[in-house]
Amino acid sequence: MLARVASLLVFLLGISVGSLEAGTFSGRITKISTDGAQVTVFSTSQEKEQVFALTGRNLRITIDSKPGKSEQLQVGNLVTIITNAGGQAERVIARSASAAVTEKTSPAKTSASTQPTPSKPAPGASDNQTASRPANNTPSEPWPGFLGPDLQNRSADKNLLATWPVDGPGLLWTARNLGEGYSSVSIAEGKLFSMGTRQGREVVLAFDLQTGRELWAVNSGAVFNDNMGNGPRSTPTYENGRLYTLGASGDLTAINAANGTILWQQNILSQHAARNIVWGISESPLIDGDKLICTPGGNGATMVALNKNNGQTIWQAAIPGNPQAGYSTAIVTDLNGVRQYVNFCHNGLFSVDARTGQPLWGDNNAANSTANCSSPIAIGNNSIFYASGYGTGGALLRFAGRAAKPSLAYKTEKMKNHHGGMVELNGFLYGANENILTCLNVQTGEITWQDRLGGNGKGAITYADGHLYFRSENGPMYLIEADPNNFVVKGQFNQPERSNRPSWARPVVADGKLFLRDQDILLCYQVKQ
Repeated sequence: MLARVASLLVFLLGISVGSLEAGTFSGRITKISTDGAQVTVFSTSQEKEQVFALTGRNLRITIDSKPGKSEQLQVGNLVTIITNAGGQAERVIARSASAAVTEKTSPAKTSASTQPTPSKPAPGASDNQTASRPANNTPSEPWPGFLGPDLQNRSADKNLLATWPVDGPGLLWTARNLGEGYSSVSIAEGKLFSMGTRQGREVVLAFDLQTGRELWAVNSGAVFNDNMGNGPRSTPTYENGRLYTLGASGDLTAINAANGTILWQQNILSQHAARNIVWGISESPLIDGDKLICTPGGNGATMVALNKNNGQTIWQAAIPGNPQAGYSTAIVTDLNGVRQYVNFCHNGLFSVDARTGQPLWGDNNAANSTANCSSPIAIGNNSIFYASGYGTGGALLRFAGRAAKPSLAYKTEKMKNHHGGMVELNGFLYGANENILTCLNVQTGEITWQDRLGGNGKGAITYADGHLYFRSENGPMYLIEADPNNFVVKGQFNQPERSNRPSWARPVVADGKLFLRDQDILLCYQVKQ
């Protein structure tokens, strides 16, 4: 019946109609039938119109990331239609006309305004949905660990500044005497936690969230020394009153977050027959239920699960070839109905069964032989994206049906993400492609915009309240609209007291504040409206 209707419309209207096979069509709504049962969408990239019926029983409509109805759609909406194999619309993702208008009055850049309206994700892609988080990762805390409350590098903060003053947001306080290191911050219990160096030792530090006053400091292991910068690289992980930290020399410590008392400690390298990697252990601990997950890269122990209460080994995952660790932090996710831990080791991406540690699958399409650093990103419940630098790029892996292993959906050289991380939002991926800040359609690998930021386009990224917070490794901090259609800078500033080291510590947005670590100092900015 659908095919007959489509053929009739083609004959009568002379335009292509409602995808006659599974796929996506993105553009702007130009017509809506009086009963709201049909919309006509014009795609500037394909230079054609297409008509879609909005009558299917399984149809889902999202407007500005919220559930909507067909009668709420308006001419002028930017929209993506996702169809099934029969060509029938199953998903409509729309942006209201007001939300789709690019701000004209700010001194923003719109260098990608000539880019075509990008395609949105195919069925199975996420729509601002998170992958499953660790069972006890205290999601109510503002920023309990390296990748945030949902392990997706996204802040839950709302009502933040939509633009910044010329000199940037207000500086609330500066904490000092953190020493050396590239550790970022975690936030819980009204405290802020980080790592640094003092008197030849790596230390874990706690500060008052509102004032920056130091609350306690505890020695956690020997200082790692390296010509790229000394000290710890990982970020503390908070869970249920405890802090778990991993030093650059492999010293794993469980600490009472209230007072800094050490509860237990071990070195994961000596404990699991591993040797340190060139630039030092950089992984942040992952807590999932009663398990602490880390990746020592030992003989028969590429990844291990430890009892978080005492550090005893629950299982060891022996990845074929016994690869060394990479510089990435593991994630936990339910992919294709199987709960699994996924991380990036020296040789490539690997996955193990979360319950048993049994290896499940591996992939090296986006791996390099020097340093694999950025954590993988789960896309919905059937795909995963990962990327690395050194000229390599990224890859999307996708599970088909009930397959036990994913297959390569595509490989791209347009996301050579070194160690600044990436953010996925509504089917689009944002991150630094070497020295070019880039937005990709995550399902196709198509670039929707890119910009060098005046030579500052390599750096670390996070997301909060409709905006990307991008910290160039050269120092400048940028606020950029999280818009896949246009590149729009909403503010930028240079921090005071810049060190002579690259700005590699990840920026964090939590509790209405922006936190920037730069070696010996930690700066806190007010970004709440």
